[in-house]
Amino acid sequence: MQPCSCRQVEIRQQIGRRLYALSNLEELGHLTFENFQARGRVGLRPMQADSLERAYNQARQFAQSLNGWLLLQGGYGSGKTHLAAAIGNFAVSLGVPTLFITVPDLLDTLRFAFDDPESTFEGRFDQIRQSALLILDDFGTQNATPWAQEKLFQIMNYRYINHLPLVVTTNLAIGQIEGRIRSRLEDPELVTQVRIFAPDYRRPIEDRSGSELSSLELYHNMTFSTFEDRKGEGLPPEQLRTLERALKAAMDFARNPLGWLVFTGAYNCGKTHLAAGIANARAELGEQPVFVDVIELLDHLRATFNPASAIRLDERFEQYRTAPLLILDDLGAQASTAWAREKLYQLINYRYVAMLPTVITTSSFKEEIDPRLLSRMEDTRLCVVYHIAVPGYTGGATPAGKPAGRRRRKV
Repeated sequence: MQPCSCRQVEIRQQIGRRLYALSNLEELGHLTFENFQARGRVGLRPMQADSLERAYNQARQFAQSLNGWLLLQGGYGSGKTHLAAAIGNFAVSLGVPTLFITVPDLLDTLRFAFDDPESTFEGRFDQIRQSALLILDDFGTQNATPWAQEKLFQIMNYRYINHLPLVVTTNLAIGQIEGRIRSRLEDPELVTQVRIFAPDYRRPIEDRSGSELSSLELYHNMTFSTFEDRKGEGLPPEQLRTLERALKAAMDFARNPLGWLVFTGAYNCGKTHLAAGIANARAELGEQPVFVDVIELLDHLRATFNPASAIRLDERFEQYRTAPLLILDDLGAQASTAWAREKLYQLINYRYVAMLPTVITTSSFKEEIDPRLLSRMEDTRLCVVYHIAVPGYTGGATPAGKPAGRRRRKV
């Protein structure tokens, strides 16, 4: 005997309420595709808006098919959680049993199950890994103990083997994720990776323009078209060839920024101009490269210690280390404190592990650079070093570098 139509509606509503109660989505029910701004707020750069729209389209497509895995990467407030919750809300509306949970909460749930008389650890563990749709939010913010790493691997490996749909959001670059899990997340036949470059939605648009991070506007005239080849100065051909090779490398990198590029040579030999040329070329394509003098970068980090600062140290540091393209000018010019050396190492090591495009200029390639940084810069699998042998430009203006007279100061 079939229930009447009004009873069927009531049954469906009860099922929906039960699914929401099990999904952890009740407090996130307002996060839907309908109220997500697919291209973000007015004022985003084209590359940022494009990345948001691509993530939005991929999330909608995933929600409709629930096929494979979706990995959403991006900084704080970039929209990852909204899209993940929108997928979950859409799935629940279709009657799909869904579990939305932050990774730290997932691990706490498993730990508490050891002391819960009403459920077993095995039962709770199976409920999570066998959920019809599992959404893991904030992957990478958990305390990465061996036990936690093992449980996460077991959950994800189970879903990998059984081809169960999974959504993961993370602030991490793929290279920072534990090797066994990373290998599953890098499977192109199962996983769709989407990187969101939009800044924190919660911050005012004028604070998210990147001007506080980058000094590129000061170097807007340093382009490849204004670069001096210095052939009229009577310099030895072998010196000029090093400049030609560096220019070609910079132009190639600007077309396809992969790996690391290091320019070394005397002050005013053209290193900064080439680095700025790369940044300006990418900016013309609508991207937002971060070009910053190392001394200024450390000053920006230290400024967050001020109680009046509107941004925390970890937020500012995250902006630098995850920048799609980071250009560090004058590495080694700083007379650095132990704190500054450690911050630089953390920054450069992150980008090394994550293989994020990076350009470095330095006048002291080996003499004054932290050996830990030097070991990364000398890794030929990732980094190419170009030594510019021409002497510093001395004729009037300084088209090949920045004004003379820079002094070290302790940072």
